[in-house]
Amino acid sequence: MKAKLILENGMVFEGKAFGYLESTVGEVVFNTGMTGYQEILTDPSYYGQIVTMTYPLIGNYGINLEDVESRAPKVKGLIVREKANIPSNFRCELSLENYLKEHKVLGLEGIDTRALTKVLRNHGTMKGIISLEHSNIEQVKSLLDSYSNVDAVRNVSTKISYGIEGSGKHVAILDFGIKQNIINCFKARGCKITVFNGFTSAKDVLAVNPDLVFLSNGPGDPADLVEVIEVMKELVSKVPITGICLGHQLLAIALGGKTSKLKFGHRGCNHPVKDLEENKVYITSQNHGYYVSELPKEMKVTHLSVNDGTIEGMRHNKLPIFSVQFHPEACPGPKDIEVIFDKFLEVN
Repeated sequence: MKAKLILENGMVFEGKAFGYLESTVGEVVFNTGMTGYQEILTDPSYYGQIVTMTYPLIGNYGINLEDVESRAPKVKGLIVREKANIPSNFRCELSLENYLKEHKVLGLEGIDTRALTKVLRNHGTMKGIISLEHSNIEQVKSLLDSYSNVDAVRNVSTKISYGIEGSGKHVAILDFGIKQNIINCFKARGCKITVFNGFTSAKDVLAVNPDLVFLSNGPGDPADLVEVIEVMKELVSKVPITGICLGHQLLAIALGGKTSKLKFGHRGCNHPVKDLEENKVYITSQNHGYYVSELPKEMKVTHLSVNDGTIEGMRHNKLPIFSVQFHPEACPGPKDIEVIFDKFLEVN
């Protein structure tokens, strides 16, 4: 079936729909990873977004249910140059198209994804609609104007708290849309884990007497999470705190810093980051549209993006607080810097 991607600047890309055949609206972004499409589809940080894969052939190894980062896809849509119709891998359990159909996600193939990526790089991330109908400009504008992702974290955070037994340090996780492999990395280190809804009060978090509070990744603009930031302010002087991605940004705001939106974001698994403490460069997996643009007064920079110089990590000068912007758990991507989880557990 024919379909169109219509961007808010009026540009139109024509292709063919696959997956669940129903029009969808979201923020159009691109990911430069060559593999890992199923981890990308199920990463809660992509909630509300239509993801464009820059690698030309997607779906060639199908889907297996061991490597997903959450129970179901979180993207609003998937755009590819070419969809593989016959996957080939000994771990394959179902095809990409059937997986999208099952979870009601629309795909678009056959467009020039390089051209679309250049548009997003030049003009910045923008809203878009994958339409199966011949919508007029007024209808499209109305749909795009009414689209909002402000409740993204509420929609992906765990609804009830749960625990995972372990013999090591007790890590209390505030779940803003956590990836499964982050939990796996703490489990691999023997941690006892309690996962809380992202909007849990400081009192309830402290009631379990954690050795460490961890702030997870997640979707959306950190500035929208005003009540979460107030919880952060209560926690910062009472318990060691670490965080990744959105958690890193929320921590910066709570400590008096500022965040801003990147023009087109960092999304992929080939982003070089310099560790200033060790004077080493690591290749990292990243997925964020916002960044810490103004460092809090009592924090120092620990990591910087080699590509654009943005802050990728920070540590408090006095308090046991340390966070990073990139994803040390990878999935997809290199595990060069998974050692960050050891550093998190050393914060005290």
